Amino acid sequence: MLKALKKRYEAQIAEASTTINIYLTNSVGIGEHPQHLDEIDKLLEKIVNAEEKIKLIDRWVD
Repeated sequence: MLKALKKRYEAQIAEASTTINIYLTNSVGIGEHPQHLDEIDKLLEKIVNAEEKIKLIDRWVD
């Protein structure tokens, strides 16, 4: 079960990272809109949350 959860969190990190990269590389029309900054902030929170969960799983497995 823990391996499956770890894969889920890794997928969440990949998805959020990809979305952030799209925001950063395709900035046409984005400008400095606060909602885009808020969205990137939410994605960063998802990454941090998933990374922390992976660390916890790794501690239990080791």
